[in-house]
Amino acid sequence: MHFKKDMDGQVSFALDTFEQSSHDYFLQSFVPGDAVNYLYGKLIKKEITKAEIFISIDAHGQAESLPKSPFGGFWIDEAIHSDVISDFINFLTENLRSIGVKNFKVTQAPSVYGNKSDLIGYLLFSQGFVLTKVLNHQILAGKKSIKNTFNQLYSKYNKKAKEQKYNVTTGNIQSFNFLEDIAKWKNTRGHDVSIEENKLIQQVSNFPERYFVITILHEGEAVAHAIAVKLTSDSLYYFYSAINPKNQLRLTGELLMVYLLKLAMEKKVSFLDLGSSDLEGKPNHKLIYFKNKFADTWSNKSTWSKEL
Repeated sequence: MHFKKDMDGQVSFALDTFEQSSHDYFLQSFVPGDAVNYLYGKLIKKEITKAEIFISIDAHGQAESLPKSPFGGFWIDEAIHSDVISDFINFLTENLRSIGVKNFKVTQAPSVYGNKSDLIGYLLFSQGFVLTKVLNHQILAGKKSIKNTFNQLYSKYNKKAKEQKYNVTTGNIQSFNFLEDIAKWKNTRGHDVSIEENKLIQQVSNFPERYFVITILHEGEAVAHAIAVKLTSDSLYYFYSAINPKNQLRLTGELLMVYLLKLAMEKKVSFLDLGSSDLEGKPNHKLIYFKNKFADTWSNKSTWSKEL
């Protein structure tokens, strides 16, 4: 599949069947299991790719960027003007319609991942896309802020941990045994186990340097695990975690956060994304309040949809 449009002597658009393309947001490399088509849209200026989007199409004619991922959406160079972005969106929708796509859904990353996210939302809205979902991410932005927050908290929590016989391990994922603990603890609470284990194993196997696990031990026994992932080379995302209901002390969750800060500082990322706090479509105010002690910025992740 190949669509191309030349806008002028300098700018062109393309929409092709995805073959292979490295991108800092590495999750685009994994074709969704239910995709009958997986497409790569790009905006090219002076023979250099200046904007990209990855689109999965299922058997029902539903196109999405990207399903079962934290987000997908547009990655756009700072130098590209709004009128060109609008033309690119229009090019994509026209060609998706021409191949029988019935609906096009875009989940745009929070603006901390690219400061054109809010502009993209506005341009999607202006072309008839409807806002169908908003999730608020709590962020700690800036290497200095990460370091300062960690330094303020570490000595206090490290002392508490020693007094109460806690210790912490952090590193790249070497084994997936901890997933059994997470599943067991979530089941005990009556929560859904939302992670697809095989998908995670594939992603970690292909990008082992991007994934980390933090484990809290109490008297030698694991009582909490958290997975963090560098979704981009300059960020750390708090992806998935669980605490043993029998060890549901405030200190356990706080230690996870402090060591997440420590990991973010060691990896020299520009921001730590603590993710959203949502419970069945409503704000989980208790979790928002908890994360607020470790974050300083709010950034929305928006999902837009258009019937074609």
